[in-house]
Amino acid sequence: MTDEGFESLLTTMAEMSRNIAQTSSLDSTLESVTSACVQLIPDVAGASILIVEGPEKYGSLAPTSELTEKLDALQHRFQQGPCWDAATTNPATRAPDLRGDDRWPEFAPAAVEAGILSMLSFRLFTFDSRVGALNLFSEKVDAFGDESETVGGMLATQAATALIANDRALQFRSALASRDIIGQAKGMLMERFDVDAVRAFELLSRVSSDSNVPLATIAERVVEKGSASREPA
Repeated sequence: MTDEGFESLLTTMAEMSRNIAQTSSLDSTLESVTSACVQLIPDVAGASILIVEGPEKYGSLAPTSELTEKLDALQHRFQQGPCWDAATTNPATRAPDLRGDDRWPEFAPAAVEAGILSMLSFRLFTFDSRVGALNLFSEKVDAFGDESETVGGMLATQAATALIANDRALQFRSALASRDIIGQAKGMLMERFDVDAVRAFELLSRVSSDSNVPLATIAERVVEKGSASREPA
C-alpha cells in the first residue's frame, strides 16, 4: 500500500470510530464501511454486509450495488458461499477463481454468470442462529491478496463494532421498557391487593415461575387487564 493509501485508510478508520462513538446511525456507519472497501481496496467491484437470522430471515445491509444485493440473496438461497464459510468456518474466506471453485457448487456458477469471478468474505459475528459477514466482490480473477485481506479485516472490525454497539443499545432500551412495564404491574397489584412493592413483585415472580412465562410478559398481561377494567363501559 502506498503512503497516500495508508493515510487514506487511517483517516477513514478514524472517521468511522468517531461515528460509532457519537452514536451515528447504524446504516450510515455500515454504508461508510462498504464504500471504503470499494475506494480503498483495489479491484473491488462491490461490497455488502449479509446478516442471516435463521433459515427464513436475512438482510443485505449497505450494498454498494444491486448486483451485490442479488449475490447476497443467492448465498442465502443456496445457503453456501464465501459468506457462509466466513461465518461458520474461517474468519476470512477467499475465493480466488469462482469459475473452478467446487466448494459452492450452486453459488459459484451463479456468481460467475453475474460477472463476479473472485470474492473475499470476513466474519463479523456469530450468535445462536444469527451470523454476519462482510463480502467483497471482484470482476477479476485472483483479485484479493494479503494486503486486501489486511485492509478488509480492519474495515470488517469497524462494521462488527457498529453492529455490536447497536445490539447493546437495543438491549438497553428493551431492558428499560421491561423495567417500566414491571413497575406499572407492581403498582396495579399494590393497589388491587393492598400489598407493598416487595410483595407485589413476589406475586409477579411466582406467576412467572409457575407458568414458565417471562416476568415482563406476565407484567404486560397484568397491565393490559388492569387498563381494560378501568375503561368506561
